[in-house]
Amino acid sequence: MEQTYQYAWIIPFLPLPVPMLIGLGLLLFPTATKSLRRMWAFQSVLLLSIVMIFSMNLSIQQINSSSVYQYVWSWIINNDFSLEFGYLIDPLTSIMSILITTVGILVLIYSDNYMSHDHGYLRFFAYMSFFSTSMLGLVTSSNLIQIYIFWELVGMCSYLLIGFWFTRPVAAKACQKAFVTNRVGDFGLLLGILGFYWVTGSFEFRDLFQIFNNLISNNEVDFLFVTLCAVLLFAGAIAKSAQFPLHVWLPDAMEGPTPISALIHAATMVAAGIFLVARLMPLFIVIPYIMNFISLIGIITVFLGATLALAQKDIKRGLAYSTMSQLGYMMLALGMGSYRSALFHLITHAYSKALLFLGSGSVIHSMETLVGYCPKKSQNMVLMGGLIKHVPITKNSFFLGTLSLCGIPPLACFWSKDEILNDSWLYSPIFAIIAWSTAGLTAFYMCRIYLLTFEGHLNVNFQNYSGKSNTPLYSISLWGKGGSKISNKTLVTLLNKNGGPSFFSNRVYKIDENVRKMTPPLLSIPNFGNTKTSLYPYESDNTMLFPILILIIFTLFVGFLGIPLTQDVDILTKWLTPSINLLHKNSNNSMDWYEFCKDAFFSVSIASFGIFIAFFLYKPVYSSFQNLDLINSFFKMGPRRNFYDKIKNAIYDWSYNRGYIDAFYGRFLIVGTRKFAEFTHFFDRRIIDGIPNGVGLISFFVAEVIKSVGGGRISSYLFFYFSYVSIFLVIYYFLNL
Repeated sequence: MEQTYQYAWIIPFLPLPVPMLIGLGLLLFPTATKSLRRMWAFQSVLLLSIVMIFSMNLSIQQINSSSVYQYVWSWIINNDFSLEFGYLIDPLTSIMSILITTVGILVLIYSDNYMSHDHGYLRFFAYMSFFSTSMLGLVTSSNLIQIYIFWELVGMCSYLLIGFWFTRPVAAKACQKAFVTNRVGDFGLLLGILGFYWVTGSFEFRDLFQIFNNLISNNEVDFLFVTLCAVLLFAGAIAKSAQFPLHVWLPDAMEGPTPISALIHAATMVAAGIFLVARLMPLFIVIPYIMNFISLIGIITVFLGATLALAQKDIKRGLAYSTMSQLGYMMLALGMGSYRSALFHLITHAYSKALLFLGSGSVIHSMETLVGYCPKKSQNMVLMGGLIKHVPITKNSFFLGTLSLCGIPPLACFWSKDEILNDSWLYSPIFAIIAWSTAGLTAFYMCRIYLLTFEGHLNVNFQNYSGKSNTPLYSISLWGKGGSKISNKTLVTLLNKNGGPSFFSNRVYKIDENVRKMTPPLLSIPNFGNTKTSLYPYESDNTMLFPILILIIFTLFVGFLGIPLTQDVDILTKWLTPSINLLHKNSNNSMDWYEFCKDAFFSVSIASFGIFIAFFLYKPVYSSFQNLDLINSFFKMGPRRNFYDKIKNAIYDWSYNRGYIDAFYGRFLIVGTRKFAEFTHFFDRRIIDGIPNGVGLISFFVAEVIKSVGGGRISSYLFFYFSYVSIFLVIYYFLNL
C-alpha cells in the first residue's frame, strides 16, 4: 500500500502529454497532426482512464484502512524560509479526483462527436487535457502556495474554454468577465495565504493547522486580523464557486461549448471553491464568526440562484443558475459544520448536473438544423417544445436528472439535499425556512425547463417539421457573418410565424441534404444509438448517448453511497473518517429511519408542490395561457388584479434581469471606474503636467518679449544697462534717506 501511495504523483501529470504533443505537432507537423486529429481524443480518454483507475484504487485503500498519506520535497531553501512541493492523498483528494476523472472521461467521449465539425477540435482537446492536469494538481496539493499555482492554471483554462469561440464578441466578453471577476477573488486568496503565513510561518496544511490551533488555544493571535485573513481566503472560494456577490460570471460562461459547461461549470471547476473551504475547515472552524459568514453567503446564494433561474429562456443559463444555487447548499452545509453532507451533495450534484448539461447539449445539437434555432445553437427554450417523440433517450435522461435535482427519491440528490435541509433546522430556523422554500423553487424551475424543452408542441410554426416537404432548410451562422442576405420580412415569416420576437440576424444558410452523412467518430460504438439521416429533430449519435446513459446509472445509484443501511455500514462516513477526525467531530452517523421518513415526507412534499405548479402552468405548453387564465380569474377584481400583476411582473423582471445585479455592477463599478479614470486622466494632464508646462510656457513668452527688445547693437545694450543701473541707484538712494 505504501508503494502505491508513492506513485500518486502521476495523478496530475498523466494527462499533460496530450496538450504538449498537440501543440508540438501543430508547430512542426500541422498537416499530419490535423489529419490524425481523432487519435488525440482517444489518447486523452486513455490517459484520464488510467488516472481514474489509480484514483479508485487509492480510494478503496483509504476506505479499508482510513489512511492519509503526504509526501513533500524541498523546492526552495533560503535561511529560515523553506518552500516545499508535494502531494496529499486523503479522502477529500480521492473524492475530487474520482469526480474529475469519471466526469472528464464521459465529457471527452461526448465531445468527440459534439465538436467533430468544429475547426478548433484539436485546440479543444488540448485545453481539456490541460484543464484536467490543472484540476488534479489542485486537489492533490499539499500546501497553500501549490494550491494557488494550480488555482490560477484552472482559471486560465476556464478563460480559454469559455472563450473557445473567440471570434464571437459575446463569447469574448464572457471569458473576459469570468477572468476579471475571478481575479477579484484570487487577489483576496493570495492576501489570505500571505496573512496566514505571517501568523504561522508555514504553507503546509498539516503544520499550518497544528501551529494555528496552538496559537488559538494560547490566545496568541489577533482575532480581528486572522478573521480578515480567513475572509480573504474565502473570497477565492466565493469567486471560483460563483457565490454571491461574485456569481455574475457563471451564466455568461455558458457561451462556451456545452461539454465545457458539463465538465467545468457543473462538476469540477466550480467545485474548486467547495474543495478549498473543505480543505481549510480545520482552520475556519476555530475562528469566531467565519463559519457564520460562510453559511450566510451560502444561504444567500441558495435563494438568489433559485430566483434568478425562474424566468430564464436560455436552457444552459437556467442550468447555470441552478448550479449556483446547489453550490450555495454545499457552502451552507460547510458553514454549518456539516462536512459530510456538503461532500455528499458535491458528489450527487456533480453527476446529476453533468447529465443535465449533456442532455441540453444533445437537444441543442439536435435542433441546430431547424429554421430559427440559432444563435447559440438553439439554446432558447421558448423556441423549443414537442421534442418528446423525436429525442426519447435524451428526454428520459433529462427527466431523470430533473427529478434528481428536485429531490425525488430514490435518485441521487434526494439523499444529500435532504441531509442538508435537516441539518439546517438544527443550525438556524430562518436559514432552514429559506433552504426548504428554495427546494420548492428548484423543483419548479427545473420542471419548467423540462416542460418547455420537451413537452407540448413545437413553438415555431414550421411547415417542414413533419418531414414531408422538400423545401430547403436554413440555419443561422454560428459566427454571424457570411451567408445569403434576405429581407427582414421574409426572415420573420420563416422564423416567427407565431408572432414571437426575433433574435436572429438577416443572413441564412442553406443546409446540405448530406449534412448528417458524416464519417463516424473514432470512439463510436457500432449498432448503438440512432444513425438515421434526418434534417429534422433527431436523436444524438452513439458517442453522445453513451456518456448520457452512464451518467443515468450514476444518478440512479450514487446516492446509495451515503446511506447508512445499518448503524455500522456507512461507506461515505467510513471513507471520510480521517477528515472528520481532523475536525474533532463524531464520525458516527447512525440513522433513525422514523425521523428520516418524517423529514423526507416534508422535503418531498415541497418538491412535489413545486413540480405540480410547474405542470399546472407549463403542461401542455400550448394551454399554459388557459391555466394562467384560471389564476387570473381569481384576481379579476380591480385592487386584487393590480396587486397580482405587480407581484407577477416584479418576480419576472427580477429573475429575467438577473436581480439587477449585473446592471448595478455595470453602472456603479464599470461606469464609475471609467469616470474615475477620466477624472484622473484630466487631473494628470491638466494639473500635474499643467504646472511644469505652464512654467515653461510663461518662460517662453517672457523670452519672446525680451528677444524683441534687443536690436543687436552693443551701444544700445550699454545704454540700457547704464540706464537700469542709474534707476536702481536712484531708488536705493531715496529708500535709504
